[in-house]
Amino acid sequence: MGLTNCKDRSHGEFVEGVVCKASDIPENGMQVVNLDSEDNKVLVVKQNGQICAMGTKCSHYGAPLVNGALGNGRIRCPWHGACFNIKTGDIEDFPGLDSVPSYQVEVTPSGDVKVKAKKSDLAAQKRLKRMAVRDPNNKNTFVIVGSGAAGLVCAETLRQEGFSGKLVMVTAEKYLPYDRIKLSKFLDSTPDKIQLRPADFYKEHGIETMTECKATSLDTEAKKLKLSNGDNVSYSSLFIATGSIPRRPDLAGVTLNNIFTLRSLDDANAINKALSPDAEVVVYGSSFIGMEAAAFCNGKVKKVTVIGRSAVPFSESLGSDLGRRIGKLFTDKGVVLKMNTTVKSFKGDKNVSSIELSDGSSMPANVVILGLGSTFATEFLKESSVNLTSTGTVPVNKFLETNCPGVYAGGDIAEAPVFSLGDKPQQIGHWGLAHYHGRIAALNMMSHSTPLKAVPFFWTMLFGTSFRYAGYGAGYSDIVSGGDLEALKYVCYYCKDDKVIAVATVGTDPIAAQFAELLTNGGSLSKKRVSEEPLDWYKR
Repeated sequence: MGLTNCKDRSHGEFVEGVVCKASDIPENGMQVVNLDSEDNKVLVVKQNGQICAMGTKCSHYGAPLVNGALGNGRIRCPWHGACFNIKTGDIEDFPGLDSVPSYQVEVTPSGDVKVKAKKSDLAAQKRLKRMAVRDPNNKNTFVIVGSGAAGLVCAETLRQEGFSGKLVMVTAEKYLPYDRIKLSKFLDSTPDKIQLRPADFYKEHGIETMTECKATSLDTEAKKLKLSNGDNVSYSSLFIATGSIPRRPDLAGVTLNNIFTLRSLDDANAINKALSPDAEVVVYGSSFIGMEAAAFCNGKVKKVTVIGRSAVPFSESLGSDLGRRIGKLFTDKGVVLKMNTTVKSFKGDKNVSSIELSDGSSMPANVVILGLGSTFATEFLKESSVNLTSTGTVPVNKFLETNCPGVYAGGDIAEAPVFSLGDKPQQIGHWGLAHYHGRIAALNMMSHSTPLKAVPFFWTMLFGTSFRYAGYGAGYSDIVSGGDLEALKYVCYYCKDDKVIAVATVGTDPIAAQFAELLTNGGSLSKKRVSEEPLDWYKR
């Protein structure tokens, strides 16, 4: 089909051409087409009779959006659940930071679809939304405590939505924001490999950063945050996203050397440094962090053993059948699973050398990784006016505001309404949800009243196999499954009465994304329907 190159002095070089006929794209259909070559592709979408064109890949990890779930005005990534507006390309749900390009579309009287795209957008497949410039005359100061996904997205959204005042990010971390979920998968990560933005990004956009600096107390009346370096920072509005702290059990010997928790980049690097070909590694805990760390260690050390209190890994979150199959994935690789047991004590002189188990047996261990859940980094709020629950989480409303006006909280520490649960508050420590909390907090800090519309979505990758989960399955009463479990092409539906409340998938994309989008749009899925069509319910 025809194309031309053109230049615009303000926008650089463009490519434009006819890519298809309008009739080629069905209603609520998507198609990847060539613009000027096999190298330059665009995604064409038709919805409500209108045709849009946008980038083909998710800005997070490059998943093909054409394989995702087309919702009401947006596409959800099939891999990790990020959502992009089909008209603007703007990111609307997460994970990820960047939007995708959107392209100009013209439908000619003869029904040809003509697309015009900037060459730089075609090459990048992602874009940063325009950021406001710091204005010294704007005396408002917004402070963010925490540099995880919630904190960074909050900072970026504030600038993208036009906030030009002083913007300060305070973090106990040594490093600027990084991709924390990679730590358990890649214990040898380095700051440059997993940083979310380069250091000059913060300077360019007027985001002041204070690293290795903890919040120690908060005075909400005076609007002052006290820091571990002795400073008192005044704020107009405050977002708290301090995250969680790995749990360390109160057991004899737990303070011996080479017994690690995993939360920070330094933690990951310390574990990796302790690994050697003759090391015997024990992972205590059979959920996500523990199993991901075990998978990384396997093949690099003499032996890896996972100790878990349940019968199979992930039994509480994923159920026994899928948990058993994941366990086999590990044992097939040589990992030893010692289930239905707990650790009684750790033995050794200076370094850990063995572990005593609850059944009275013992086993050698040169390196121990603890994956036993977390507490919450909210100790500094105990003497403040901000309400805390008995577990240390921060209750917030659907705008992420605490009981103190102008003070917001998000990420791991937030006990926040979950849309797909009828706005019932829950504490959920998901990476993508933390991003989303950051955006919602920023909008409300700027008085752009925007409620949460959260649908949980998370994933893990184990020995190269991706598992996805959407919804909130706590309290499920039954599981309906389909597909081939042994071949790892399988889906589990977690049901409460006749309603599906969550889904776990492996090798059956885009079911998790389709279910998440269904819930986002206020829909529901019946147990009867998935019993009849476990793999195909979304196709009609």
